[in-house]
This record gives sequence, C-alpha cells and structure tokens, in this order.
Amino acid sequence: MSTPLNHLSPLSVRERSACMCRHGFACSSFEAGHALHLIQARIASATPSEWADAIVEHADATTGELTVRTLDHATHTLWNASGAALEAPAGTPIALHVRYGVLAVGRAQFNVALG
Repeated sequence: MSTPLNHLSPLSVRERSACMCRHGFACSSFEAGHALHLIQARIASATPSEWADAIVEHADATTGELTVRTLDHATHTLWNASGAALEAPAGTPIALHVRYGVLAVGRAQFNVALG
C-alpha cells in the first residue's frame, strides 16, 4: 500500500520559506540581494567588459541599501542582505556588474538587487 503524497502548491511553499538572513544568520537564498551563487560570480567574471567602476555615495548598514555613482555619472540604488553596506561605506571605490547584479568591494563580491 502506498502512502498518498501531500502536494504543496509553489505559492504555499514560498510563503512558508524565509531566508535565514531575516533571522540573523547567513543567507540561505540566492535571490537578488542575498547570497552570491558560484555561477553568478563566474559569469560576471567571464564578462569583464561589463564591469563599471563606481564610488559609494550612501550606505545604510541597517537597511542594506547602497547608492553608487559610476564614473560616467549613472546612479544605481542597490540592496544586499549580507553586509555589503558594512564593507563599502560612503566614499569607497567599488566595481558593479549591472547585468548580473554583482558588487565587488576589493576582493569581496556581493549579490545585489538593483532598484
């Protein structure tokens, strides 16, 4: 005799799941602004011409929001849950890969949500 499987809809699964960073732990999600996935880091490094140098204009470590201005004067609002705002206070030079949502602060890289 087989046991019937409980079927959960994708919506109910999404509603029940929460990234661990909401509870003060390391990110358990690869959504934009959370943990950087290895594939995301690799495709960003495989397209070096798409990196843009920028300067952090504003960083709020409490909310995880950053505002950066590229050298061609384009402004981008970013969000990251894993501490990018702590690593890159205002005035910090950074590199931003807009296409794949990667922020590089020195050797550290972060997955960012672009707003």
